Amino acid sequence: MPLRKLWPFRKKKKNFVSTAVEYSVPARVYTPVGLLKIGMYVIELDRPWLDSPFLFQGFEIQNEDEILQLRNSCDYVYIDTTKKRKRRFGKFLTQSQPLIDRVLDYGNPPPKLGTFESEIGRAEVVYRQVGEFVTETMARVYDGKTIDTKLAKEAVAECVRSILHSPDAFLWLIQLKNSDEYTAQHSLNVCVLSIALGRHINLSDANLQNVGLCGLMHDMGKMRVPSHILNKPGRLEPDEMEIMRGHTTQGFELLQSSDNMYPGAIRTALMHHEMLNGKGYPNQLVSHNIPLFTRMVTIADIYDAMTSDRVYQKGRTHLEATSIMADMSGESLEERLVTKFIESLGVYPPGCVVMLTNGAIAIVVEVNELVRLRPKIIMLLDADKQPLPEKVTNLADTPLDDRGQLITIRGIVRAQDYGVDIRHYYRNGVLQKGFASIG
Repeated sequence: MPLRKLWPFRKKKKNFVSTAVEYSVPARVYTPVGLLKIGMYVIELDRPWLDSPFLFQGFEIQNEDEILQLRNSCDYVYIDTTKKRKRRFGKFLTQSQPLIDRVLDYGNPPPKLGTFESEIGRAEVVYRQVGEFVTETMARVYDGKTIDTKLAKEAVAECVRSILHSPDAFLWLIQLKNSDEYTAQHSLNVCVLSIALGRHINLSDANLQNVGLCGLMHDMGKMRVPSHILNKPGRLEPDEMEIMRGHTTQGFELLQSSDNMYPGAIRTALMHHEMLNGKGYPNQLVSHNIPLFTRMVTIADIYDAMTSDRVYQKGRTHLEATSIMADMSGESLEERLVTKFIESLGVYPPGCVVMLTNGAIAIVVEVNELVRLRPKIIMLLDADKQPLPEKVTNLADTPLDDRGQLITIRGIVRAQDYGVDIRHYYRNGVLQKGFASIG
């Protein structure tokens, strides 16, 4: 699927207000266009209906041509999983193989126990402390020592508590990436993303801690890969790639030798590069042989790797990464888990930088789970790309610009294209100043 920018510079209808029906979270499902299938009922696009080639606001996909039109017009849509369809060559009406069976049978997320504003302080402390633990643990493994499983479980438990209060706070913090500390940050980020996905499919607290530990430990075997290969800036030679791939078995052996390590984490260290179609490594396992938690960690692993700056490549945007993952789903990755993962992050995930319809640049702070296209944001630059005072704006309140037009998000942009350094804003207290402005 070709990757496109989100409808830049299209003219918007004046004072456009969506007339779409407000759907409950279980019925209204965010769906990348790469996952669309005949029989799904589209209820909302990623742009105003008047800016699309479709005549009706809400329709059932009836053929491949309509899927192609949607792929050419949009990057994602919302579908209604409760709608029924006709069986084209039958004599009776029947419920299609509904997405609710294939996507939502994992469960729905529980209510957040807190807010971004109340949780971000604790999340910052936990993120820093767990990050330090991961760095120290990797140094121990590099020196030939074993893992302190008790401390690892305690670190994950703190992440779970924070994410249950406000997943947005931790998801914001994992955007503060440093390519020089990639390996340690990647393990922490995969832990956080796995817990966020687990929360979104309503896993128990105990299982959230288990899947988080799987994420935190999944790449520990890389500490037994020679540093000149692990940190090589260019393409690996075939023999070097073989050594790099050995981190899965190295991690398996390392975790197996650690006292009281969760068995699922040991399996995940070995299997997190396996693919459903049997084309992964080291054992070319197929879908039914890959445990659920490993499938979840694999998705989180791929997403964080694609969205991170590396020595040899720039990180992709959220939209680019999820589009690629949508293409991989069904064959390499489990489709329903990919959909749930994307839902757990939101259309515009916390910490991503966006351009608004008035030309301003903003950073997303908190996702609105009922109106996902209208999160809380902090505007950073005006239309002339001049700095603005930090202030939290809730797009769900339908604010208007100076011309009386509704302010919405035009699309995700690369922070570096506009001179935006998220870590700089973080160090200068952009979040605290933004929330203080509405206090």
